Amino acid sequence: MDFVRSFKLVSLAEATSFLVLLLIAMPLKYLAGFPAAVSVVGALHGMLFLAYVGLAIAAKSQLNWTLGRTAAALAASVLPVAPFLVERYWIAPAGQETPGRERVTTSA
Repeated sequence: MDFVRSFKLVSLAEATSFLVLLLIAMPLKYLAGFPAAVSVVGALHGMLFLAYVGLAIAAKSQLNWTLGRTAAALAASVLPVAPFLVERYWIAPAGQETPGRERVTTSA
């Protein structure tokens, strides 16, 4: 699996697991007295979070991101829906330029 596809998959999975943790597992723990949901979903989310952070750092060189974009993608990891936006707008489809980093051509 190539880098772009892996990053897209992890970004979507991390954002989804964060929402499941916040909107399903936490209420189950505190309102229904079922703490196992947080243990399971929390562990899964933690692994996906670490994978996302690692891939966001690697994107600096793999996708030719600026330091600012890399920092913004890392900051996005702590906001519940922000990795969906990173996946949608910043991780280019395979074979395409990353948005905001298009090639500059000169006319002769």
